[in-house]
Amino acid sequence: MAIDLTQLKALREETGAGVMDVRRALESSNGDVEKARAWIRENAIKTAEKKADRETKEGAIVTYIHNTGKVGAVVALTCETDFVARTDDFKTLGREVAMQVASMDPQSVDELLAQPYIRDAKTSIKDLIKQTSGKVGENIVVKEFKRLTI
Repeated sequence: MAIDLTQLKALREETGAGVMDVRRALESSNGDVEKARAWIRENAIKTAEKKADRETKEGAIVTYIHNTGKVGAVVALTCETDFVARTDDFKTLGREVAMQVASMDPQSVDELLAQPYIRDAKTSIKDLIKQTSGKVGENIVVKEFKRLTI
């Protein structure tokens, strides 16, 4: 099957996946963009699961303060290298996890990981982290968090 380059480029920009992964996704789905997105998401999760036992010594402390100024969260998110910790994907993930903590008030990391993501109830926080992990190619771990309220 011939791959439409505009489709390939658009899907790559949307997902951040590599060119060959996008090509494989489009080929395996016979050009169906929705199926290709699902393939990329599943592939990222599988890739992340392979890296789950790697040590995470780098990372960032990420914060989120709700616009009312009365609820906030601090999250310690770790990864393997400082290079990944500085990427937009990692920073965005940290902010989304902190927002999740502020809005859903989980009591433990395990509870947080099991929660449905506030922006997409079909995706758990664990899967959101795995998707980003697969995209950046490193293990990502939520070490701890704290929710603050007034």
